[in-house]
Order: sequence, then structure tokens, then C-alpha cells
Amino acid sequence: MDITSKLHTIDWIILTITLISIVAYGTYVTRKNANVTDYIKGGSDSKWWTIGLSVMATQASAITFLSTPGQAFHSGMGFVQFYFGLPIAMIIICVVFIPIYHKLKVYTAYEFLEGRFDLKTRSLAAILFLIQRGLAAGITIFAPAIILSAVLGWDLLTLNVIIGFLVIIYTVSGGTKAVNVTQKQQMIIIFIGMLIAFFMIMSQLPENITFTKALEIAGASNKMEVLDFSFDLSNRYTVWTGIIGGTFLMLSYFGTDQSQVQRYLSGKSVRESQLGLIFNGLLKVPMQFFILLIGVMVFVFYQFNPSPLNFNPTANTAVVSSEYIAEYKQLEKEHIDIENTKKAIFADGFQVNEKEQIQALNKRDLALKAASKAVIKKADSQMETNDKDYVFIHFILNNLPRGLIGLLLAVILSAAMSSTASELNALASTTAIDLYKRNVGEEKSDAHYVKASKWFTLLWGVIAISVACIANLFDNLIQLVNIIGSIFYGNVLGIFLLAFFIKYVRGNAVFIAALITQALIIGVYLLDWLPYLWLNLLGCVLVMGIAIILQFFMPSKKDLKTIETA
Repeated sequence: MDITSKLHTIDWIILTITLISIVAYGTYVTRKNANVTDYIKGGSDSKWWTIGLSVMATQASAITFLSTPGQAFHSGMGFVQFYFGLPIAMIIICVVFIPIYHKLKVYTAYEFLEGRFDLKTRSLAAILFLIQRGLAAGITIFAPAIILSAVLGWDLLTLNVIIGFLVIIYTVSGGTKAVNVTQKQQMIIIFIGMLIAFFMIMSQLPENITFTKALEIAGASNKMEVLDFSFDLSNRYTVWTGIIGGTFLMLSYFGTDQSQVQRYLSGKSVRESQLGLIFNGLLKVPMQFFILLIGVMVFVFYQFNPSPLNFNPTANTAVVSSEYIAEYKQLEKEHIDIENTKKAIFADGFQVNEKEQIQALNKRDLALKAASKAVIKKADSQMETNDKDYVFIHFILNNLPRGLIGLLLAVILSAAMSSTASELNALASTTAIDLYKRNVGEEKSDAHYVKASKWFTLLWGVIAISVACIANLFDNLIQLVNIIGSIFYGNVLGIFLLAFFIKYVRGNAVFIAALITQALIIGVYLLDWLPYLWLNLLGCVLVMGIAIILQFFMPSKKDLKTIETA
């Protein structure tokens, strides 16, 4: 059956109204953007709840609502440990970062670095941000392209271009104020949509399967193991990687990443900005837990309902039309036999003595899935075999009633547009203020810099689309975004911590240390010596340690004056 036939008129109406409203509202709000302050800082009049929801919406892209349920479906609730460092980071940023940014009245986080160090250090930090956020922006465009590819059967490359330019139009027409205010509405839609999705999943489980029994069934397959206190560095998600590595990642992201800093720089006061971040810190972990729980409940749903061997519809189509169809069909048959066996076991809930049998069946099923990926690769060597990002969208399209499909698609697309708009807005602002304005000899008018920001938005949009076109070569999308951030964030955070706390370290030492650190971190990642979350801590420690050591061998300003007068 053609997937597009699952979308009814009401679904298209909800989708269309949502997208048109976002673009129209953004354009309407920005009609008053007469100068750089209005366009980049949104007039500096945002209230705490607007800041909090905007910060959350910037981080909660379509990847969150596509990949996170799929992550839980395959690996369970352990991914929530990734966010354990976020509340700690919010407190530190509120105490240290926000007062300094507001006192200096900066447009970007990197302006502060020039006053503390020098222009080249400011430019380097800005460039590191532009590289990693430009790459991440491409992934946030690619994520919703997956959705529409599954819904419409359109080519992914074409969809990347269409979605990318739709976001470019919205972002160029809208400044920071439009992004902030629009995201407030989008987060309300997102919360409502995810709650409805959860209750719809529960309503479609067998009558005798209560929420408690559903949790027991998930636990039998080790999906409810939230906390891991092991010190195994090969394990990506543990309490320690979340608290230590996660804290450094979140400090870097919320404290030095312009896509987030720009959200709370628009605050009416220091207090409003601080309250906004505390609000985000209190709500973000429960929200991620809930989204992961939705993924686990989707897993439980498929213990009683048939599921595909691979959730990527394009991959299945490729195999069916190939010479390997018989081999694939045999794997599907064995997969169905396992599903039927598990369904019979879970018919009356879960009994403790059945856990060993269930885990043996799961192990066999995982082997079948691995074999199916090998067959898919034989049928088409370029085909995407990872199906984590397709799990939730498969459930939405095949199991929700008309109207709700449109609502959930609107939720995911709203998240995609709000997050990508924030990223492009920040990329353009950083390029315009930190690189273009600072390095142009003569002073230009406010109108000139607003126009430059819009042109840079277009440029970064094109770059993000280009990245989106190769994003399908990678594993789970939410991990990819966090890996990209972890490679660069620790270094940038270390530069800021040196600026805040180590007063005797100067610009030359920091600049050289940052270059050395970035090369080392990329090397550590490529050699796979550490889980990616630890790269944040390693990068931060390296740049600070190297800069402090280098400063001992560099002449101070007093020494230089002595040499000059000698």
C-alpha cells in the first residue's frame, strides 16, 4: 500500500496550516527589525518563559522526535543519562556566563574573547563554532527529509533542498525575536503532540496490558535499565559519562554556542535570562525521559503487533526488487516466528521465569536483523541499513488515526524548522559580527549589517543543505549531532574557562593551545580511543593545560616592555 494514501485531507490541512503559520508569523513579527539590535538580539525584551521554551526548542530538533524513540526502541532508556549533566551546567552558566555577557552587552559570545585575549582568539572560537554548527544544521535539515521521504516517496536529495530553502526563507525574513516567539508556540504544539502519541500507543495495547505490565514487558528485554554506574569507557552512556562528559558538553553548548547564547542574550534582564535557563534545566531531563519512554512503549506495542525486519521502507523496497528476495523472505519468516512466540508469552503479561527465554528470542532476532542488513547491502551497496530513525515514523504512519498523523508530522516539522532557524540565525550573526564586521576596515550602517546577516543566512543555508545530502552515510542521527559537538565543544569551553578564571594566560598561548587541542581531539576520535562524550572533558582539560604551560614560556607584557625599552 502506498504510504501517501495514509495521509487524509485533514492531515494535509494540519500540516499546511502549521507550515504557513510559521513562515507568516515570522515575517509579520520581523517587520519592525530596523537595526542590528532588533534583528540579532530581538530588542532584548524577552521574558523568562519565552527564553526557556526557545532554548528548549533550539535543542529539540526533529532529530529528537525521530531518533530518540528509535534509540529507546533498540537500546532502552539508558540514553537519558546523557542529559544528567544539564541541570549542573545550567546553574554554572547562570552564575558565571550570563552576568558577564549582559554586563558587556555583547551580540555574540565570542565578542567577550577579544576583550579578554585578542582578535585572532575570538575569530578562532567563532570559526570552530561555525564549523560544528554548520555541520549540525545539515543534520537537522536531513531529519525531516527522512519523514517526507517515507510519506511522499520523494527523493531524499530533492527533499533536503526543498526543506532547506523553506527554512532559509523563514530565517531570512525572521530575526531572533521571531525565532524566540515562534518557538514558544511550537513547543506547546510539541508537548501536546507527544502526550497524544503516548496515550495513543497505550490505548492500542491489549486490554489486559496495563502501563505497569507494559513496563514489566519492556524490562524483560532490558529496555528499562536507566542507570549504569560502571566505569567501562567502551560504554557510551553511563551515569559518569552523563554527569562528567555531559556537564562539559552542556556547558559548551549552552554557554558558548551562539545558537543557544543568542536565545538568552535576548532576555530583558539578567534575571529573566537566568530564570529561562533554570526552567530549561528543570524540564529538559523529564522531557527526554518521556520521549525515550514513548520509544519503549512503541517497542512494547510491537511485541503484540507485527513489525518489519527493517523499518526503512526504501531498504525493503530495494531488496524486494532484487535477486536476494528469497533470502530476505526467509529471514522475515524467522522474524515473524519469533514475534509470534513472544506474543504468546506476553499474552497474560510477563512472568519472571520467562525472562531468560525472552532474552534468547531477542538475541536471535538481533542476529536476524544483522543478517537482513547484510542482504540489503548486497541488494544495494549505497542503501541506508540503519533503521533507528524510521521506527517512530513507521508507527505514526501505520497505527495512528487520520488527523493525528498530520498533527505528529506537524510536531516533528515544527521542531525541525525552529531548531534549524535558530542555527542558521546564529551562524549568520556570528559570521556577520565576529568575522565580517570586525575585519572590515570602515564602519557600515545598521541596515548594511542586517542585510549582510541575511546574505550570510542564505550562504549557511546552502552549506547546511550540502551537509544534509551526505547525512545518510552516518549512523543514528541524534548520536551524530552529539559526536560533532563533542569534537569541537570541549576546546571552545576551555577557551572560555581560561578567559573567566585564569587571568594571567594571554591570547597567544590560548590560540596556539586551541589549535594543538583541536588536532589532538580529532585524532583521538578517529582512533576511537574514548567514547565521544569524554571528548568534551578531554578537550577542555587539554586546551587549558597546554595554554597554562605555554604561558610560562612566553614573555608577559611587562617583559615585552622591558625588551622594547632596552
